[in-house]
Amino acid sequence: MSRFVDTVVGTAARSSRGMVTGAPALPARRSWGQLHVAARRTAAALVEGGLSAGEAVAVLAGDPGQVAQVAQGIWLAGGSVTMLHQPTPRTDLTVWRDDTLRVLRMIDARLVVVGAPFEAMADVLRDQGIAHRMIADLDSDREFSVVPAAEDDTALLQLTSGSTAEPKAVRITHRNLYANLVDSVAHLECGESDTLVSWLPLFHDMGMVGCLLIPMFTGIELVSVTPAEFLSRPLVWAELMSRYNGTITAAPNFAYAILARQLARAEAGSLDLSRLKAACNGAEPIDPSTVEAFVAAGARFGLRPEAINCCYGAAESALVISLSALSDPMLLDTVDALELEKNRRAVPVRDGHATGVRRLPLLGVAFPSVAVRVVDESGAELGDREVGRLQLRGDSVTAGYLTEQGPLAALDDDGWLDIGDEGYLVDGQIVVCGREKDVIIMGGRNIYPTDIERAAASVDGVRDGNVAAVRLMAGDGVARESFAVLVESRRAGDGAAEQALRDAVANRVVADVDARPASVVVLPPGSLPKTPSGKLRRAAARALIPG
Repeated sequence: MSRFVDTVVGTAARSSRGMVTGAPALPARRSWGQLHVAARRTAAALVEGGLSAGEAVAVLAGDPGQVAQVAQGIWLAGGSVTMLHQPTPRTDLTVWRDDTLRVLRMIDARLVVVGAPFEAMADVLRDQGIAHRMIADLDSDREFSVVPAAEDDTALLQLTSGSTAEPKAVRITHRNLYANLVDSVAHLECGESDTLVSWLPLFHDMGMVGCLLIPMFTGIELVSVTPAEFLSRPLVWAELMSRYNGTITAAPNFAYAILARQLARAEAGSLDLSRLKAACNGAEPIDPSTVEAFVAAGARFGLRPEAINCCYGAAESALVISLSALSDPMLLDTVDALELEKNRRAVPVRDGHATGVRRLPLLGVAFPSVAVRVVDESGAELGDREVGRLQLRGDSVTAGYLTEQGPLAALDDDGWLDIGDEGYLVDGQIVVCGREKDVIIMGGRNIYPTDIERAAASVDGVRDGNVAAVRLMAGDGVARESFAVLVESRRAGDGAAEQALRDAVANRVVADVDARPASVVVLPPGSLPKTPSGKLRRAAARALIPG
């Protein structure tokens, strides 16, 4: 069997630790050994039902315990796992259903495994002639031997976080997964005393690989709740870390912003975050002010600044590309904004320089299993502090994607993958400036939308984390390339209040970024389009700009 599956099986045999779900109201725990026994019964049922080695199985379930069991069962049976995106309260269910059916055809799913709360999807699958089984029915006591998988067999088809209207899946092999897990475990110094606490969705790579497979692979304790439980009461995340002696957690930047506000209002002495050694912040751009607010709010509960772990990752590298050192607090590279934007050079400025600078987090040195380089438009490799396109190569890096048009190679002739991000290196550490496709070019400057969005979000009345800066090309209602800013606010619908907010946002963006938006659009809460994992869809947001 592959090294990944062999390690999971070995961990189940030796580890006494396990997985807690349903906390805090109805906590239930299974050791990794108990979960493995259940997974073997699931695997036996899959093989008995006709699943062959190498076939794709899609999973649609919300309970982390069910997902852990069935995913491991699929791997034991020699199949590959695809976690289907799950709808949110804002999702158009008809669109979601149609997109899900397109994904199933794209990956050529042999079977869809369905669990709570998506039982109603079984009728849709039946009507479409798509084979499916309920998780509760996947149970067999027949004799079972693990179906061996080769290192280059597909383990995970990770759906990208972009619009599901254009589905694409990253093909992650057993080799890719093993390499990234080994590096992650070594960097995080995972040991028997560690406990990982997570609420992240398991259809996202940070949730599946970072917050399910690392514990399953190493045998550390896992406390896993659903995203809905976090979103309905965000403080539960900190309460679980306190109650279960959490040492590792992970989330996108927006979640730390939410938790910082909750901690600021929490009663002193009500929580203990002193055991936390790694709070990984990734999956979206890291806002230094968010991290600083989280550290300040958490200090009352024993949170140490060095527990913040800035990271860079992508599904194309299974998950993690780099993590900052466990011994470091957040480290920032403060650079001249104009040099960055006009001359594509990250020129450092002295501490205390207040204006015309960008503060960019250092994201650590690339893991041993992945090499990172920066290249210019011609493909020539650049030196330290020269801004260009980031490229990856190594054992953890995918060789390709599945698309509706068929397989798509991801690597060039020398094995490099262009990740679509712009950034630079500083003494080996990675710094990310933004997505190449989102860069706004004005007056010879390369302006990153995250800078605009942070400026707009600082205006009173704008919902934090609900701002989009959208690139406008010449001809899109403007004479030359520019941008629009879309903000969500509870003041939407009040004409005078909207106008005041538009003026305030435009003025703040000019003051902070030295560029004036072509327009500012005020939207009611819940309007901005986001991916199933919560990322802004800037391209889709363009449709909300009045014609």
